[in-house]
This record gives sequence, C-alpha cells and structure tokens, in this order.
Amino acid sequence: MSINTNLWNRIRYSCWAPIYDLIALPTRPMRRRSLTLANLWPGERVLFVGAGTGLDLDFIPVGPTVTATDLTPAMLERLRRHARRLGLAVDARVMDGHALEFADGSFDVVILHYIVAVIPDPVRCLREAVRVLRPGGRVAILDKFAPDDGPLPLWLRLLNPLASLLATNVNRRLRPLLAASGLRVVHREAAALRGFFQIALAVKE
Repeated sequence: MSINTNLWNRIRYSCWAPIYDLIALPTRPMRRRSLTLANLWPGERVLFVGAGTGLDLDFIPVGPTVTATDLTPAMLERLRRHARRLGLAVDARVMDGHALEFADGSFDVVILHYIVAVIPDPVRCLREAVRVLRPGGRVAILDKFAPDDGPLPLWLRLLNPLASLLATNVNRRLRPLLAASGLRVVHREAAALRGFFQIALAVKE
C-alpha cells in the first residue's frame, strides 16, 4: 500500500489513537503558542482541520464557535470525550482535509496543526482552508518542515522513508506550500528543534 494515501493515514492513525496524547505531550507548548498567535476572539468561527484527539482544545479561550474535523473516527471519538471533560461544545465531524464539506467563507480562523506534513496533498489542503475562510480570515499552521532553501539535509532524507511510513513526511518545505496556496504570511517562527518545528500565521486577502 502506498504511504501517500488517505486510507493509509486512517489505518495508521487509528493505531496511534490510543496512545497519541502521550506521544504528542511535548507538542503542548507549541500548540499553546500557535493558538496565542491566532488570537481567537469570542464569536469567531474556528475550524480545526486534522484535529486528532483534541489536544488543542486545552488552549482555546472562552467564546469562539469550534468545529473540528479529522479523517480518523478513532481520533475524533477521543476528541469528543475530551471536549465533554472540558465542558466545550465542539461540532466534530469525520472529514477529508482535501475536500472540506463547508460553504465558501464559513470560518474566521482555520487551525492546521500537524496536518500539512501528513496529508497526501498539502497544497490542496491549504487551498481548501483558504476557500472556507472569509476574506481577511486567518490560518495558523504548526508542523515539521525542512529548510526552505538549499538541498535537503541528509538526515531528513534518510529519516523520511520511515517517518512517512509511520506518521508524517519530514521533507516538506513550508514557503513554497504557502506560496502555492495564495495565503499572505504575517508571522513565522521556529517552534522547536532549531526550526524543524515551525509556526506560521497567514491571512486570506
């Protein structure tokens, strides 16, 4: 089976779901920082694409209307339970990030945490995020990215076959993906491991 398919993503993340929160524990500070930069306001309509088990829900301020999608039902079931424990109303739906089932301009903010390096077609995912955003809407991205310029580091080229099989691509470059999406970047920063993890905030013109 190809490692670059949604079917494989559903299979492998169904396997990861029971232990995902433990594995992803080190990402909590990065998630908090990204959502702080997103600057969510009461009344805003916020969409989490590839929301997983709902680890980001811990850092949502009071007031926004939250929708969460993920390809993997096992992940979303854990997200729903987590939302109930937090007392949050979340509209959680199984959905493909390549083809979001929402009307144009449905959201004020789209959160893409740890999906751009995982989904088979990241440009298509980003363009879908743009489509469902209102003009002036914001996109917050957090993920693993290779350096924008120069040859790929040897360690990333060696790591990528195994990483792509188990969980995520580690060879994607953020700048060309953003340029292809039509988003305007307003902030970008290294989040961890000397910039291997990055946060970007962009807006729809």
